[in-house]
Amino acid sequence: MIDIISSNEQEKYEISEELMKKIESVIKECENEEEIFFDNEISITFTDNENIRQINNDYRQKDVETDVLSFPIYEKYELDEEKNIESDFIRPLGDIVISMEKADEQSKDFGHSFEREVCYLVCHSMFHLMGYDHIQEDEKKIMREKEEKVMDKLNITR
Repeated sequence: MIDIISSNEQEKYEISEELMKKIESVIKECENEEEIFFDNEISITFTDNENIRQINNDYRQKDVETDVLSFPIYEKYELDEEKNIESDFIRPLGDIVISMEKADEQSKDFGHSFEREVCYLVCHSMFHLMGYDHIQEDEKKIMREKEEKVMDKLNITR
């Protein structure tokens, strides 16, 4: 079971039930891809450019807007160990913060739907929560392949 806790801290974009269902399907498929079958919790905050800029500055010392921020609980090796632990407790995976304004801007720049961009940002962030990164080129390749696999499987295309 996945418990998604969402918070809408912006007023410009509607967070529809349909969008939340798509987001949930992306989260589930990302976890299936990584074989995460234990009960867990993910927090998603929908915000605007100004707020994400402030969060980015507070936590990463980067005073700039960004599309998504990920705050994982586990390192990859820790999450691999967690998979083998039986527990009746819900374990948090981390927090995702998405700028809906930036998602809208990027959807227009890339020529696809707003919903597709939000789902991609969730997918991208989920792999961060599961221990992946894209700093090194070889890591970036692995992460992009996983993102594409999930998005293609769910038929959320450009």
